[in-house]
Amino acid sequence: MKKKTLFCSFAAAAMMLAGCGTTGNDSLTQIGTAVLGEVLGSSQAGSTIGNILGSVLGVSTTPTQEQLIGSWNYSQPGCAFTSDKLLAQAGGEVVASQIKEKLQPTYQQLGVKTGNTSIVINKDGTFAAKFAGKSFNGNYAYDPQSAKLTLTGTGLLPITINGYAKRNTDGIALLFESSKLLTLLQTMSALSGNASLQTVGEISKSYDGLRLGFDFK
Repeated sequence: MKKKTLFCSFAAAAMMLAGCGTTGNDSLTQIGTAVLGEVLGSSQAGSTIGNILGSVLGVSTTPTQEQLIGSWNYSQPGCAFTSDKLLAQAGGEVVASQIKEKLQPTYQQLGVKTGNTSIVINKDGTFAAKFAGKSFNGNYAYDPQSAKLTLTGTGLLPITINGYAKRNTDGIALLFESSKLLTLLQTMSALSGNASLQTVGEISKSYDGLRLGFDFK
């Protein structure tokens, strides 16, 4: 399907959803899922549709500090666009799903997987993270207005990492400006210049307003 046709389909879906003001939430979701499912026509439509409906219906994706507290395990690459335009945001979720698929092999080559990548965010302002099995502990600061999450390491890795939190339908995401993700991956994996990082570099140059990172459940 051509990009223009896909975008027009999303526009029609969004207009239809906006016109259903008297429809119950469950019915509205079912209608939107049916329409967008036909547009996407893929085996992964379910999770993508959930993200799209969240954007189209205006559901906030910025978590409160309380929602960040907990133990989170890596599930897949994370991706989001910063545009606040309704249709651009909806279309961006589809592109984001495709970008995640492209990043998956790169993350695997870097050793990032569910069993060795996680983050624990505590109420007392401390965190304990693992990236490809390497520990990164310290203190954090969170601004719920901007969703900015600052991680300051202690001990042998006293670096500061500035990222952004995002609330997903099944967990949270820790995202970074796409160009800064390269620096993070190089620092944490000691693979500066590794060929597996080229995909991240290419993606960061291809899209404006893009944040990349990690989805956690």
